[in-house]
Amino acid sequence: MTNRALVLAVQSPDESLLKSPLHSRDTELMAAALAALGFSITDEANGDWRVGGKGSTEVRNIQIDVGNAGTVMRFLPPVAALVAGTFRFDGDARSYERPLGPVIAALRELGAKINDENRGSLPFTLISNGTLRGGTVEIDASASSQFVSALLLVGASTELGIRVKHIGASLPSLPHIEMTIHMLRKSGVNVEVVGAVEWFVAPGRVSAQNYVIEPDLSNAAPFLAAALVTGGDVTIKDWPSETTQPGDQLRSIFAKMGGDISFTEAGLRLRGGGAVRGIDIDLHDVGELTPIIASVAALATTPSHLRGIGHLRLHETDRLAALATELNALGGNVIEHPTSLEIRPAPLHGGTFHTYEDHRLATAGALLGLVVPGMSVENMETVGKTMPTFPSLWQELVSGA
Repeated sequence: MTNRALVLAVQSPDESLLKSPLHSRDTELMAAALAALGFSITDEANGDWRVGGKGSTEVRNIQIDVGNAGTVMRFLPPVAALVAGTFRFDGDARSYERPLGPVIAALRELGAKINDENRGSLPFTLISNGTLRGGTVEIDASASSQFVSALLLVGASTELGIRVKHIGASLPSLPHIEMTIHMLRKSGVNVEVVGAVEWFVAPGRVSAQNYVIEPDLSNAAPFLAAALVTGGDVTIKDWPSETTQPGDQLRSIFAKMGGDISFTEAGLRLRGGGAVRGIDIDLHDVGELTPIIASVAALATTPSHLRGIGHLRLHETDRLAALATELNALGGNVIEHPTSLEIRPAPLHGGTFHTYEDHRLATAGALLGLVVPGMSVENMETVGKTMPTFPSLWQELVSGA
């Protein structure tokens, strides 16, 4: 949500304010890249970001680091195409393996010039005269819904608008596209949804906004799960009563796995205490929740089958292979399928949980450590990608502070 708000804010001719933005490696990379493109991003004393549009009119050669952030590597090239200059996109080693071809191909069809040496991935160079023609593109977004969001987010700033037609297999993480559409409309942009796989964003003005960034509900997953697996009690403050965030599905998922969930004046409360139950569920739309759900499932008294998650093999790491490897190394009984994981009850023992530089794996390992004696999680620093404060928050949680 923070990176979407940044991309929208820089397209407005007026100043926007991002209130309570997420501060993490992914969002700092986005802010730094937008500043390099000539947009004004000012840190307020309370952590808010004041954002001005009007990128530099000076044609420059700019190096842009996307790290291993899917939103940065996919959302930023269309924004760069709206600024005159030559832009060299690069990132972490793993970013070279993550799919980007559909965005590159679509931008070429819409009028951008990109040299990727026919790899369809990072690194690549984008050469722009400061305008993007727009038009109609057909893309296969079955590997990531971010391909669609990346194009919709800049549609209003193109000459013709952008019509996106998805032509591949089932779209993953559809709630993230719904989040994009909601934020576009809030910014005064005309978005037309045609059936389930076609969208049109009309050219026009992007209005400045005071974007109030909701708490990151996906980042709340390990904290809710902690109460579930230990029989504890936790409240997540300021949980929105209505939201487009996929993380909101944690309420129903953890209720099915044994949590007692309710809204209170303080926020969303989960109380554990009963048996942790397994679950048979399609996580296609909420794949980012899979690592934590898999860890809960590994501690459950009944089997689980986590389905529809083949696209996670292309995330920060191959999450299916990593989860199966790490849980089985601790004594788990996990069967890895091409697009799913079967997890059967088995007593776990201590050991080292490897994170593969994946923030979701790190928090999944930390959760297991609450229940399994002798656990250690290597490279916990990788949580900085989306939640640098996780270690201190976790310490507060487990100490009851």
